[in-house]
Amino acid sequence: MVLVLFYLELVAGVLCVVFGIYEKLLDSILNFFKDIKNNFKFLFPISIGIFIGVLIFSNILNYFFINFPIQIKSIFIGLILGSTPSLLKECKIKSNFKLRYLLYTIVAFFIGIALVVLENYFSSNTSFESFSFLYLILAGFIMSIGIVVPGISSTIILMIMGVYSTYLSSISNLYFPVLIPMGIGLILGSLIFMKITNFLLKHFYAQTFSSIIGFSLGSIFVLLPNISSFSSFVISILCIILGYLLMSLTKK
Repeated sequence: MVLVLFYLELVAGVLCVVFGIYEKLLDSILNFFKDIKNNFKFLFPISIGIFIGVLIFSNILNYFFINFPIQIKSIFIGLILGSTPSLLKECKIKSNFKLRYLLYTIVAFFIGIALVVLENYFSSNTSFESFSFLYLILAGFIMSIGIVVPGISSTIILMIMGVYSTYLSSISNLYFPVLIPMGIGLILGSLIFMKITNFLLKHFYAQTFSSIIGFSLGSIFVLLPNISSFSSFVISILCIILGYLLMSLTKK
């Protein structure tokens, strides 16, 4: 189940960008009290959808991840790849796009790959430790980057900081001495990084959106399935194509 939540967390921000609600979501949360009625009408169905989705589909996805890991991961990859052309098109429509902005995409893409490498390194080197209250607030604060910025996993951030196993154990046992300070940092960080991201989108749209596309593409490397035979390779390619076509049809 932890694996499922990890992939959902990683893909969730990307899909918000894909379906064109990312900017509106940031704006509605940050300016909630400026227009409570309309912001509530926008955020409420999304919140209900998230709750129902996690409640109903987490077990279903868990089953597919365990029994059909190649197929489900490949479909996720296809969904991300299928969204890329429309994201680039949207970026060109909303801004005075220049070819040099692709540099932001490339840099963000390689940062995404670097995070995957770090995850593989730190995932085998994390252990339960005793952390100070302030350090846990800092961990929650930095963790919020992975929640706000699409394509960056907060799981990887916690692994790098050495807090991941402590975080999982605390959630399982509802250990509030860890969850409370991390929650404080998470809330503060989310508000701050949402404001920063919102500012960048309004004043440097093409550069910021190009970076988001790069992070989204970099997240593919976290999803790469473990292919051990030619038949599994063919299945993976077919599922990637299926995901790509599904997303392409959705965006039409």
